[in-house]
Amino acid sequence: MKKFNYLKGLRVILAILIFVPILLFFVDFADVFPDNLHALLHLQIMPAVLGGMAGLIVFQFVLALLFGRIYCSVICPAGVLQDIINRIFCIGKKKKKGVRRFSYHKPMNILRYSILGLTFVLAVFGIIELCTLLDPYSNFGRIANNLFRPVVIWVNNLLADGLARMDNYTLYHVTISNVTVFGVISALVVLLVFIIMVVFRGRLFCNTLCPVGTLLSLISRYSFFRISFDKEACTHCGNCEHTCKAEAIDSKRLTVDTSRCVDCFNCVSSCAKGGLQYRFKPSFKKEAETVCVQTGVPQQATAPNSRRTFLTAGATVAASLPIVSTIAKGIEKGQGKGRHGQGRHGQGRHGKKWPPIVPPGAISLERFKDVCTGCQICVTQCPSHVLRPTGLEYGFDYMLKPRVAYIDSYCNYECTVCSEVCPAHAIKPLTKEEKATTQVGIATFFINRCIVKTEGTDCGACSEHCPTQAVHMVPYKGTLTIPQVNPDLCIGCGGCESICPVRPMRAIIIRANEVHKFVEKPREEEVKKVEIDDFGF
Repeated sequence: MKKFNYLKGLRVILAILIFVPILLFFVDFADVFPDNLHALLHLQIMPAVLGGMAGLIVFQFVLALLFGRIYCSVICPAGVLQDIINRIFCIGKKKKKGVRRFSYHKPMNILRYSILGLTFVLAVFGIIELCTLLDPYSNFGRIANNLFRPVVIWVNNLLADGLARMDNYTLYHVTISNVTVFGVISALVVLLVFIIMVVFRGRLFCNTLCPVGTLLSLISRYSFFRISFDKEACTHCGNCEHTCKAEAIDSKRLTVDTSRCVDCFNCVSSCAKGGLQYRFKPSFKKEAETVCVQTGVPQQATAPNSRRTFLTAGATVAASLPIVSTIAKGIEKGQGKGRHGQGRHGQGRHGKKWPPIVPPGAISLERFKDVCTGCQICVTQCPSHVLRPTGLEYGFDYMLKPRVAYIDSYCNYECTVCSEVCPAHAIKPLTKEEKATTQVGIATFFINRCIVKTEGTDCGACSEHCPTQAVHMVPYKGTLTIPQVNPDLCIGCGGCESICPVRPMRAIIIRANEVHKFVEKPREEEVKKVEIDDFGF
C-alpha cells in the first residue's frame, strides 16, 4: 500500500510551480501574464549549452551531482508533460495484484551515448539539427505553440461567439496567425512519440533519445543524495520496480541505476515497509555490489573500467561543449566571410530564393542557425505577429526556426520582446536604442509593380508608414510621386512592405541582411523657439 511521501509531494508542487507558468506563457495570446515569466525558460539546459551560459550549466551540473536528475522531473517541461501523460493513462485503471506496468530493463547505453556523442560532434561544427529535433524543452515549446495554443484560441473564440449572442463582449475573436502546417505536423509527431513511449516504457525518451537526459546521467550516477535499498526493511515484493517509470530499479539484485533515475520518488511512496529511502549515500555503488553478494545473486559488471573511462571522458567532453562550440563558430564565421551575399538561399543572378529575415539581435543568419533551437517562444510572444515558424522552405538547417514575415504587420520600431524571452540568446538582448538602429534588411522597390506606374494613381502608403523616413516620395510624372529608398536609413522593419496594396507580389519587399548592420538614427528636426512680443497684426 502506498504511503504519503513528503519528497514526492514537494517534487509535484515544484513541478507544478514551474510547468504551469511556462505553459501559460506559451499559450497566452492576450498578453495577460507578466513578462518576467520568461525567467523560467532560462533554466533549460540545451539553450544554455548552445548559448554558452557557463554559470547556468555549472548550476545544473552541481544540482545533478548533489541530488540526481531533479531537472528531468521538476524543471524540464517535456519531462513534466510525460508525467501528465502517464497520469492521464492511469486514470480509471485499477491496479490489481500481479498486473504490473513497468519492469526493470537494462540501460541502452550504446544507443543513448551514441546519440549524445553525435549531437556533440555535430554541434561543435555548427550543425544543431539533432539538438533541434531532440531537445526536450524545444519540443515542448513547439507542442505548446502549434497544438495547445491554437486549442486555447479556438475555445476562446467559441466562448466569444457565445457571449456575443448575449450582448456580452468581454472576450474577443482572435485569429490564429503564427501556426504552419509543418509546425503542426512536427508537434503532433513528437507528442505521439511521447505518448507511445510513456504508455509502454515510461521515461524511455528521457533515457534513450534525449541528449540532455544522457548528459545528466553522466553526473547523476555519482550523485551524493540518491534512492537506495534498506536491505533489512525490504521484503522483495517488487512494488518499487513496477512503479519505476524510468525502469531503473532491479528488485532482485536490490540495485537502483541512478544514471536513469529521475527522482520522481514514486518508488519510495509505493514501499509500505520503508525498504527504499532517499538519503545521503555517496558510496552507494560499493554497497550495491555487497548487496548482490549477500543476496546470492550473480554480480554483474555494470560499470567496468572501460565504461567508467568512457563516461568520464564523455563528461569532460560535454562540459567543454560551450568552449569548443565558441571556437567552432569563430572558424565558421571566418570561412563564411566570402559567402555573404551569395548564401545558399540568397537571390543572386540565377534567381535563387532570398534568405530568411532573422529577428533583430540575431546578429547574423549563420549565427542564428547555429544557436536557435526552434522552441518558438519568440513566435508566441511577438506582439505584432511578424515571427513565423518555418518548414523546409529554407533548407533542413533552418527547419522549425522563426523568420520575420511582414504579411499583415510590421516589426514595432522599439519592441525588444523577442530578444528578452529567448532562452538560448540566439536573439541577443537589445536596448530600444539599439533596436531602432539595427538593420535586419533593406527595402527593395520594384517600380514595375507599383500602382503609381501600373495604374497612374497616387499612393505613398509605404512612405507614410516608414518610421525612419528611409522610404520617401520623389517626383515621377506630372503631379505623381513614386517611392525611393535610402538604404542608409532603412532598418528593414517592414512598415512599407506590410502596407503595400499590390497583390500578389508587393511592390516593395524587405531583402534580408545575412549579417545585421547598424544605421544612424534619423535626426529629429530642431524646434525653434519663437518669441512673440505682440499680436503680429
